[in-house]
Amino acid sequence: MTDAYLHLPYRPCAGIMLKNRDGLIFVGQRLDNSSEAWQMPQGGVDEGEDAETAALRELGEEAGIASDLVRIIARSANEHLYDLPPDLMGRMWGGRYRGQRQHWFLMSFLGSDHDINIETEHQEFRAWRWAAPDELVDLIVPFKKELYANVLREFADHL
Repeated sequence: MTDAYLHLPYRPCAGIMLKNRDGLIFVGQRLDNSSEAWQMPQGGVDEGEDAETAALRELGEEAGIASDLVRIIARSANEHLYDLPPDLMGRMWGGRYRGQRQHWFLMSFLGSDHDINIETEHQEFRAWRWAAPDELVDLIVPFKKELYANVLREFADHL
């Protein structure tokens, strides 16, 4: 990371680890990334919004899942941080942030696969699937691997 970006704040964000009845985790493949990387739903916390409300909103915006089809099992004790790689700093989020600080929520999915619709108004994923928890770190972009490993460790007792 260049010194020019060290002064930038982290973008407030909420992340969702959505677990189905088989213990598999929802992951989506972003439309704006040509790599094979997958990610769990996540997104910014809007002004005046708390992290839980943001997580439920993001789940609807990214996966078309209504909030009444999930149950929150756990929330991360602390925020998890990650820095953007140097080639993305200054380009993402208008260059206002160096990375994200994320509150993570482990949620149980109460619906069926038919309740998932990634073709939302502001579609972010081109594909989705269920993945085993031990696959998650290998599926994500390199700069988020440590964050995913930390979230998995934190929620391990519930998986």
